[in-house]
Amino acid sequence: MADKPPPSLAAVAIASGILGVIVGYFIGQGSSIGLFDSSGNPKEVKKSWPNSYDVKVHADSSDEADDEEDEPEEEGDGKELKTFDDRNEEVKLVLAVRTDLGMTKGKIAAQCGHATLACYKYLVNHPPSTTLLKRWENNGQPKIAVQCKSEEELETLQALAVSLGLCARVIHDAGRTQIAAGSATVLGLLGPKSVVDQVTGHLKLL
Repeated sequence: MADKPPPSLAAVAIASGILGVIVGYFIGQGSSIGLFDSSGNPKEVKKSWPNSYDVKVHADSSDEADDEEDEPEEEGDGKELKTFDDRNEEVKLVLAVRTDLGMTKGKIAAQCGHATLACYKYLVNHPPSTTLLKRWENNGQPKIAVQCKSEEELETLQALAVSLGLCARVIHDAGRTQIAAGSATVLGLLGPKSVVDQVTGHLKLL
C-alpha cells in the first residue's frame, strides 16, 4: 500500500482555526460564569449560602459583615435585678433605639440584635433571674422596638429601669462604620410587661 501524503498546509490551517474557535468558545463560556479570574486561570467557585445561592448583600442592608463587636455597658453584678416572682404576667423585651443618629435599617437591626443578646446573657449569668428569662422564652420571646430621641433620654430610661429592678443593657457602637465610636445606640429592657411599660410605655413604636 502506498503511503498517504501528508496533509496540505491549507488543511492544517483550517483544522487549527476550527480548534481555536472551539477552545475560545469554551473559555468564553467559562469566564462568563466566573470559572476564570482576569488572568484566565481557573479559580474555585465559592457560594456564600448553604443552599448554593450566591447572594450579594447591598451595602446598606446589613451592618456590613464582620463589622464591629459592639459592646454593652460595663458588666454589672446583677444585684439590681428583681425576680418578679409575684407577677404572673407577660414578660417582654423592649428595644429603645436612638433615632437622632441617622442609623440605616441594617445598622438598627444589628444594634437591636446586640441589645437582645446582651440582655439574654446578663440574665443567664445571674441565676435568680433565670425564671423570668424562661417565662420570656416560653411565651414567644416578644420584642418591641420604640423610638428614643437622644442619648440623654436613653440614659434616663436606663436609670429608671434599673431603679425598678429590670434588666437594662445599653449598646455602645465600636465606631467602625456609620457613627462615632462609643455612641450609645440601643437600650434593651427585659421584664414583666407592666413594669417595662412604666419605663417605655410613652414612647412611639419604631
